[in-house]
Amino acid sequence: MEEAAAAADMNGGVHQSRFRRVCVFCGSSSGKRRSYRDAAVELGKELVARKVDLVYGGGSLGLMGEVAEAVHNGGGHVIGVIPTTLMGKEVTGETVGEVREVGSMHERKAEMARRSDAFVALPGGYGTLEEVVEVIAWAQLGIHAKPVGLLNVDGYYDFLLAFVDKAVADGFIPPSHRHLFVSAPDAPSLVHKLEEYVPGSTR
Repeated sequence: MEEAAAAADMNGGVHQSRFRRVCVFCGSSSGKRRSYRDAAVELGKELVARKVDLVYGGGSLGLMGEVAEAVHNGGGHVIGVIPTTLMGKEVTGETVGEVREVGSMHERKAEMARRSDAFVALPGGYGTLEEVVEVIAWAQLGIHAKPVGLLNVDGYYDFLLAFVDKAVADGFIPPSHRHLFVSAPDAPSLVHKLEEYVPGSTR
């Protein structure tokens, strides 16, 4: 795993994180590849190992459910934020951790951002893409300086990386803003990059 060894300390353990809470954006579907579900579980376990709380969209379905269950089952704290209108669509059975109902999607995103120290996007659809691009845009505008990472499972986000490179090449994104987010193919490598992220760096 890329840079995974760098995330471990000299005794083979995992460094204490500088983050208290990480927000995870992901699909309310599981996708067609087992690797997506495996990545969600691996990310949840990585957060638990670093004693980092999970903030997420509050659903019990799909990758949202996978990452929440992984954190909860590992003894970590889970904070779900979900609009009342989506309770019947994204929640089935019992939820885990703390669930906060809000009045709208705008409130959901604002609350998740307010409560988090960093952002990670697992694979997902329109909603996931919109959420992660928005927090990248907020970083570009100086609204926050929190790290943002793409968990690029099986090259899922290669299209977005190519889009950003094209936008930089064609003059729509300043070259220095190419590095407003990081990406990695697995959870340990990605979390390590988030831990090392310095706003304004060209890493």
